[in-house]
Amino acid sequence: MKITLPKPFTFEGGDKAVLLLHGFTGNSADVRMLGRYLEKRGYTCHAPQYKGHGVPPEELVHTGPDDWWKDVMEGYNFLKEKGFDDIAVAGLSLGGVFSLKLGYTVPVKGIVPMCAPMYIKSEEVMYNGVLEYAREFKKRQGKTEEEIKNEMQEFKKAPMETLKALQELISDVRHNVDMVYAPTFVAQARHDHMINTDSANIIYNEVESTKKDIKWYEESGHVITLDKERDVLHEDVYNFLESLDW
Repeated sequence: MKITLPKPFTFEGGDKAVLLLHGFTGNSADVRMLGRYLEKRGYTCHAPQYKGHGVPPEELVHTGPDDWWKDVMEGYNFLKEKGFDDIAVAGLSLGGVFSLKLGYTVPVKGIVPMCAPMYIKSEEVMYNGVLEYAREFKKRQGKTEEEIKNEMQEFKKAPMETLKALQELISDVRHNVDMVYAPTFVAQARHDHMINTDSANIIYNEVESTKKDIKWYEESGHVITLDKERDVLHEDVYNFLESLDW
């Protein structure tokens, strides 16, 4: 069965720009609803899709944080080239880590890290997440249980150097969070079992922004942008963006 693969998107909604960043093993669909919500309220939103994401999982293992950061910077420059001088950024999970990295690398108007890890529970947790992603992808392709089992055995043989590099990236950003001065709104799901939720407190306490806020979403899990409180999250992100000095 041919499945429709998610792609980068640009929603042209107005003269203020927001870069939307998805998470590790995620894709642009994770931030699409947020993008549509903001577009209707006058924001132009662009979401890149990282190399090796939203495609068969065998491609993911041949990419790493350097490739994905390049995609993030291309997304930022895409908006710059469209004439937007002021760009805010909102990112889920790994996208939240990248949003903070943007904060001390290039000028940004505001930052919204959502369920962004500042340390990883363990490489094993990440690896299990990758296996789960691979299995689900193959299921959506309509493969039989037997095919999935055989392909997964092969997949497990592939070296996952990506995970070590990912841990290094997160550690590096964690040590530079105090270089972030842009207004920051930290959003964290209470039932987030993918990351250590204390990450939200680390970000909130260590960014040097004079304008910063943190909010816990009591009913939500890791993919907060698609969970029960997504409507509240959309509104909160919008209100934060509206409070910025564009």
